[in-house]
Amino acid sequence: MYKVLIPEKIPHAAFELLRKAGLGVISYKAGGKFPTAFWNKQAPLADGFVSLLDNRIDAKVLSRLSKCKVIANYAVGFNNIDITEASARGMYVTNTPDVLTDATADLTFALILASARHIIEGDGFMRQRKFKGWKPDLLLGMQLSGKTLGLVGAGRIGAAVAKRAAAFGMKIIYFNRSRNQKLEDTTGARKVTLASLMKTADVISLHLPLNKGTYHMVDSKLLAMMKTTAILINTARGEIVDEQALIRMLKTKAISGAGFDVYENEPVVNPDLLKLNNVVLAPHLGSATETARNAMAAISVKNVIAVLKGGKPITPVNTI
Repeated sequence: MYKVLIPEKIPHAAFELLRKAGLGVISYKAGGKFPTAFWNKQAPLADGFVSLLDNRIDAKVLSRLSKCKVIANYAVGFNNIDITEASARGMYVTNTPDVLTDATADLTFALILASARHIIEGDGFMRQRKFKGWKPDLLLGMQLSGKTLGLVGAGRIGAAVAKRAAAFGMKIIYFNRSRNQKLEDTTGARKVTLASLMKTADVISLHLPLNKGTYHMVDSKLLAMMKTTAILINTARGEIVDEQALIRMLKTKAISGAGFDVYENEPVVNPDLLKLNNVVLAPHLGSATETARNAMAAISVKNVIAVLKGGKPITPVNTI
């Protein structure tokens, strides 16, 4: 019987799908990360592995997965996996595209609204009992209608954010390797250069994968192009932004604010961010809806089942 190594903390439906397919399941019943002793014993027995985003799967880890035919990453991103090494070892790597698009777009827009309208600051204001009544200049924010949203990356999630922005009456510009004609047709979006986007947009939202080309892509030079009234939103990967450079901009009010769902040294959050009142911080909640997480679990194990039954994965990110 094929065996699949799977974290206990993903939705239970995943385990049922594997059992119905006649596959054995190896899981760490205590939940959380596999301890070293458990991993060293069980990894060589696994024919498939459902990995989490915080599992760093490098050559050393892959060497322990000596029988493994497929690694199903429980995420849309896969920068935690050495794809080249996995391919060389004949292992498929898969991800979970599409099923978390709406959940992440919702969270992105929640960060946009919270940043633009000082929602978190206002909540703290109320809890500290500072509210003494309505005032004309109390926590004035940005009205989104008529403002320009700049999308850095116009894939599935970026396009879903654009759809929401259009409903708020925002103008949309985007930077992407290729033209997204559907996005333009449905939202009136315009493709522009990255420099033009950084200089023009009132809200900039990042939707790029993390790779060698995008690491610290949003650096001090690009950040300096932003309007002083602009907001930066990152629900992609923390390492895309030079966090220290952004913090300097936020401290000096060189830009109005920012909303983070991801961090450069995640799960460690730079303590300077915690001191700023013009930043909204979320604990990587992009796909954190029951609907999305259940769908992610299902597509992950369906990829494993497909490969172990002799077929091709449903959502591969590599070829072997």
